[in-house]
Amino acid sequence: MKPRISVLTLGVADLERSLGFYRDGLGLPTDGIVGREFEHGAVAFFTLSEGLKLAIWAQNDIAHDTGLPKTPISATAVTIGHNVVRREEVDEVMDQASRAGARIIKPAQDTFYGGYAGYFSDPDGHVWEIVWNPANLPADRLG
Repeated sequence: MKPRISVLTLGVADLERSLGFYRDGLGLPTDGIVGREFEHGAVAFFTLSEGLKLAIWAQNDIAHDTGLPKTPISATAVTIGHNVVRREEVDEVMDQASRAGARIIKPAQDTFYGGYAGYFSDPDGHVWEIVWNPANLPADRLG
């Protein structure tokens, strides 16, 4: 398998609420909810960096599509890391997320590896780490 992950999909309880959180609260670009004409097909895609997409899809629809039973979301099963270019951006993004309705799990603080990071969860409990790591800056650090 070649490492070509192109979409990360989050199962959500309320598609409209999550759309508002990610689009209006965090400012992620999207065309909104598409696929409403299909039973179990309504989904929203957000453009991230380097061709990666974030999708939100109703957890009930994911259970239907996969044939798996719906289970509670485990906050510690997966985290999404958002690397920033400047240390100050960690606090800016954490503040933006809080204003959008995120729950701050761990306020930003110095890390053991010499960086600075904090954690928040979205309205469905998905955990995001906002991190500035001077040894692993994002590719757009020069732009």
